[in-house]
Amino acid sequence: MFRPNATRLVVLSIVVLFFMTGGMVSMPEASAQQSVTVLCSPNVVWCDVIKDEFPKATGINLEYLRLGSGEALARLRAERNAPTFDVWFGGTGDPHFVAYSEGLTEFYRPSSWNNLIPMFRHVTGESYLPLYVGILGWAVNEDLLRRMNLPVPETWKDLTDPRYRGLVATPNPNTSGTGYTMIATILQVYGEEEGWRLLRDLHLNVAQYTRAGAEPSLLAGRGEVAIGVVFLHDAVNQALKGFPLSARAPADGTGFEIGGLSLVKNAPNRDAAIRFIEWALTPEVQALGALRGESYQLPTNVLAPVPAHAPKFDEVNVIPYDFDYWGDPSVRDAVVSRWTNEIFPIPRPRN
Repeated sequence: MFRPNATRLVVLSIVVLFFMTGGMVSMPEASAQQSVTVLCSPNVVWCDVIKDEFPKATGINLEYLRLGSGEALARLRAERNAPTFDVWFGGTGDPHFVAYSEGLTEFYRPSSWNNLIPMFRHVTGESYLPLYVGILGWAVNEDLLRRMNLPVPETWKDLTDPRYRGLVATPNPNTSGTGYTMIATILQVYGEEEGWRLLRDLHLNVAQYTRAGAEPSLLAGRGEVAIGVVFLHDAVNQALKGFPLSARAPADGTGFEIGGLSLVKNAPNRDAAIRFIEWALTPEVQALGALRGESYQLPTNVLAPVPAHAPKFDEVNVIPYDFDYWGDPSVRDAVVSRWTNEIFPIPRPRN
């Protein structure tokens, strides 16, 4: 009697299954490709660069969603119990502090820890990783001001002059970390009472509140406004593209950001996230920001080249920004809430 062996039985089973399912037999994949999902807060060009380069370097697929720092924090808060992101890449430091304080992110010490600039590493501590540093300032369309016979402003208080009515754009602090840094900076430079009065007067001159931090430089470059409150590297980026802009820092003092890199707590792809963090802090990858990402922040790895056009601390009156205080979740939420409820609703004069 014919007795098929085990191999023949397997083959026969597959053939029978093939015909029973109309030829639709799915065979298991050898191995699923690893992936990492990034919440990306710098400009979209830099986000595209990491999406292209990380898979080439590691074989791990990368997907990202571009959100400003304020929106990114809100997204992490909304997904607290079921996170869909693995890493938060970039964005101002205050929201990264908040995310860590609220248990939305966790600290990871990378192998490059000792190569990160000690001053910035000391500020962030074991909360988030310092990725880059940017100085707050303005993108100024001096040609437009000249045509309007207006002087270039020198201080934050100058921006409240009625002569600049409808000529200023700033980011909205509800969606943008840049917008929150501006408010925190003014309150530190002028104190609470005078600072809130200045913010009210500045509001009267604002033509548009933007969703993202870099957008005021675009508006100033196109001549829709004369002054955009931005981080200086965003003004530099637009100027290098040919827009008639200069990067200016207020003489009465300005704040700065320590752009963050955070591991999301309970990340669905934690191992891949750690691979990404290690990769993102290497000197070669930090250089990509300026080389291909249209981002001219100061890198935090001491071995990374400093972009030639990056604004320098010794050229600007930078204040000793209190990251511990202004990065406290209760302080940040109270400040943004007060601005939203007391400043933003004030009617602005029409031109």
